[in-house]
Amino acid sequence: MGFMTIDGRKVEFTDERNVLSVIRKAGISLPTLCYHSEVSTFGACRLCTVEDDRGRTFASCSEEPRDGMVIFTNTGRIKKHRKLIVELLLAAHCRDCTTCVKSGECVLQELAHRMGVTNVRFQNTREIRPVDNSSPSIVRDPNKCILCGDCVRACEEIQGIGALGFAFRGTDAMVMPAFNKTIAETDCVNCGQCRIYCPTGAISIRTNVDEVWDAIADKDVRVVAQIAPAVRVAVGDAFNLTKGRSVMGKIVNVLHRMGFDEVYDTAFSADLTVMEESEEFLERIEEGENLPLLTSCCPAWVKFVHDQYPEYVKNISSCRSPQGMFSAVVKEFYRHPKNANGKKTIMVSIMPCTAKKMEANRPNSYTKGKKDTDLVITTTELIRMIRNSGIEFETLDPEACDMPFGFGSGGGMIFGVTGGVTEAVLRRLTDEHDKATLDAIAECGVRGEDGIKEVTVPYNGTDLKICIVSGLANARDVMERVKKGEADYHFIEVMACRRGCIMGGGQPTRAGDRTKNARERGLYNADNITIIKKSDENPLIAPLYDGLLKGKVHQLLHNQET
Repeated sequence: MGFMTIDGRKVEFTDERNVLSVIRKAGISLPTLCYHSEVSTFGACRLCTVEDDRGRTFASCSEEPRDGMVIFTNTGRIKKHRKLIVELLLAAHCRDCTTCVKSGECVLQELAHRMGVTNVRFQNTREIRPVDNSSPSIVRDPNKCILCGDCVRACEEIQGIGALGFAFRGTDAMVMPAFNKTIAETDCVNCGQCRIYCPTGAISIRTNVDEVWDAIADKDVRVVAQIAPAVRVAVGDAFNLTKGRSVMGKIVNVLHRMGFDEVYDTAFSADLTVMEESEEFLERIEEGENLPLLTSCCPAWVKFVHDQYPEYVKNISSCRSPQGMFSAVVKEFYRHPKNANGKKTIMVSIMPCTAKKMEANRPNSYTKGKKDTDLVITTTELIRMIRNSGIEFETLDPEACDMPFGFGSGGGMIFGVTGGVTEAVLRRLTDEHDKATLDAIAECGVRGEDGIKEVTVPYNGTDLKICIVSGLANARDVMERVKKGEADYHFIEVMACRRGCIMGGGQPTRAGDRTKNARERGLYNADNITIIKKSDENPLIAPLYDGLLKGKVHQLLHNQET
């Protein structure tokens, strides 16, 4: 423990990693563009520069706190320094702010207002570069890049992919894929974490909003929406509602008012995923083949395995993701002329994940060669649609989902957090459903924010060894140990994004630790107040297997050979 003097106030510090953390602990919001506590310190933007009592200036993000330090954060010299930095960044930046997708949420724009930058004295001499639209999930606009390196470090350190890097030097420096490839030509898994970390509009979501509006406007089209569990605990952030609070009922209401014909909860098909994946898991245990079973819910993880560990593709569960299952079931339901009522059905998936856009276009997730999920929009795009509609979201009353697929169990709802799939599967494998049994499952190690969790669960005389991973860099560590024979598991759950889908690449950005924790609590709270906890006890599941799915289980619920 030590003490620093910051702007005349004595501030205690303990294990803070840098001076910047101590300053923020003192209640001073020091501006940064390149600093994120989850990745390595870069020290490039210099906006967090401070001055000590000897007149020395330094970047507070890269300076270790020392007992007795005297720091000034807002001297006249420092203020001029910060304002000039922002002005220089704007000078080399595309200035189409009013039409930028990031307008109103851009950190650079916010800092320009905060620093009082009302005029840019310098000419932009940077060459205009083409926009990269090659990815189904993200758009990369190098003209809006400020070289903060956030996307590079997120891709390399958090995801272990390294699809982006720095090229050239000095005023010619750029962030780009190696050898000037398009992003689609790299090992990008479409997770969107680069977009989460980007402070400007240099990396944004490839939007499908206009196509959704067009479908809603077509009177000959039935527009059906499915809403992923993690979406409900993030939308409220944009409308000044309590962070992490589930607003599922409000989302259903606003979608109905916007013109969606039917609205469903993807937690329903998460229950189907649990049913199918549990059965597949037990079959593999019995046969002793293709273990460990690798989960297939996260498309970024599935692509990662195909790209990086092709010898383990056979270990990936054949189950479609909840998105894929739901779309296939709904499309099959409306293939019957009586249900179709002369209308074409368009399936719109509302997801926290940019990679779901890629998954929807994956041929092995089609049914009989036809696409099931027509359009995917992210939480961020949904928020944009709500604002565009003019409907006052925060004042809406909650509504229930439609039938016949309108209910999901608590096990399906917790799919949105890391460990949720495993917990739902373990609930399915037990015959009990009392509170003590479910609490024991929840407390066995499946919950928590750790990037790698290992649990051992007894089942019918076998100790099931399970690994739960979030973040692809962590997944690489686990797969390397498995590959070398240093780890032996029966089941590995992986979500590409740290903490799971609640922090997916399509969620609202700038979510700190409190927001992350609130979203996690929000999903567990939704589970707590749901009467049906186990997927196999969902009253809508058994009739589905006995009816619409009869003889079509593999065709509709599993990925097809291509």
